Amino acid sequence: MARFRVNSDGWCDGVVRLPSPNFDVRPADTKIDLLVIHNISLPPGQFGGNHIADLFTNQLDCDAHPYFNQLRGLKVSAHFLVRRDGKVLQFVSANDRAWHAGVSSYCGRERCNDFSIGIELEGTDFEPFASNQYDALIALTHALRSRYPLTDVVGHEHIAPGRKTDPGPFFDWMRYRLALQG
Repeated sequence: MARFRVNSDGWCDGVVRLPSPNFDVRPADTKIDLLVIHNISLPPGQFGGNHIADLFTNQLDCDAHPYFNQLRGLKVSAHFLVRRDGKVLQFVSANDRAWHAGVSSYCGRERCNDFSIGIELEGTDFEPFASNQYDALIALTHALRSRYPLTDVVGHEHIAPGRKTDPGPFFDWMRYRLALQG
């Protein structure tokens, strides 16, 4: 299983670093205590390639696929992306606010981007995630918990119900949570 270490600057050792311009500073004295799990594939249902990284770094060629036209001008990011093979990419320091959650609320707290870390899994709502992804996600979660006071882990669907469905019905919460305890 991969081993990661999050440094005091919020960047993680053992991952590929692709800095995104789509971030800003968290509000002063913010306690980073929520981890949000997402899924993404570009185009939808297709895996591999650089389209996700290109989206998060504002380099997506919106003429490369008809679906991408609706993404034109979109400014989004996540802190991390876990590819199907378990490779992890980081786009934003976990100390900073990535733009992954959008309009969101958790336990009465609005604007989840302010106090959360976002991890995208390369996938969809319609098929299982790869075993390598769980291994990497678990190792990354342990590393993040060593650096930040994370108390809760949720899906995007839990903080934006009715608007978002990810990580979706094929994300195995039991497997993930049991592995974190083990």
